[in-house]
Amino acid sequence: MDGQERLENARRRVTEAIAQNIYLYGLPPAAGRQYGMMFFHNEPLTLDDMTEELGMSKTSMSTSVRALTDAKLVERAWRRGVRKDLYKVKDDWYQGFIDMFTTKWRKSVSLHSSAIRRSLTELEKLLKDETVSEEVKEMAQADIERLLYIRDYYEWLDRLVDAFEDHDIFDLVPIKDESE
Repeated sequence: MDGQERLENARRRVTEAIAQNIYLYGLPPAAGRQYGMMFFHNEPLTLDDMTEELGMSKTSMSTSVRALTDAKLVERAWRRGVRKDLYKVKDDWYQGFIDMFTTKWRKSVSLHSSAIRRSLTELEKLLKDETVSEEVKEMAQADIERLLYIRDYYEWLDRLVDAFEDHDIFDLVPIKDESE
């Protein structure tokens, strides 16, 4: 096996790992292969370039690159004299992780916090209702305690998201210094 083949094998291995894990970003494996292929190019690519290299349809390439762009993993690029849209992998993987996951976590916190708040209000009213049996009130009280616990969790998760967005997370888990 010559050097070029070994290089391609190493790249293919990483690209397949990306394809297998891209679902964490809510994307299909094909988008992961596209991302992996783009990662190993030193210059921005057009959809035609990607189609030729991966052998997928231009429509599939367009759909995947849009999803990768929405996930903030890929961005448009500009090059003088090129009329077609160019795309490149974003250089900052740390920020890409932060952008993608904090968006999902914030959505989860908001959805759950709203449901918890509404349910706690409803359960508190239930406890004050004299027409409700003691058995139901006991179950409602137990549910309130459970909901207060998960409310605390979502408040913690919200603070964790703040730590990621404010980059305070890097004080706890520093990025490796390249000189090390």
